[in-house]
Amino acid sequence: MTVKPLSDRVLIEPVAAEEVTVGGIIIPDTAKEKPLRGYVKAVGNGTKDEAMVVKEGDLVLYGKYAGTELEVDGVKYLMMRQSDILAILEK
Repeated sequence: MTVKPLSDRVLIEPVAAEEVTVGGIIIPDTAKEKPLRGYVKAVGNGTKDEAMVVKEGDLVLYGKYAGTELEVDGVKYLMMRQSDILAILEK
């Protein structure tokens, strides 16, 4: 299935949270921080007031509680407005 965001929305695939061990103790998934980085998978066309700055393939940084979680074909994504993205990370 293909997801095409509308307006100024962006579909992001979060980067998996890193597994953290503390003194040999593995922290369970429920205690891990939500990932704050992800790859842009699809973008909308923008609005007449806001052009789309991000593009597919960009690695972005977003707010902790940004976006709506959804699952497509077993893959978890976040759908958010472009304004919820804080920065584009460059290598």
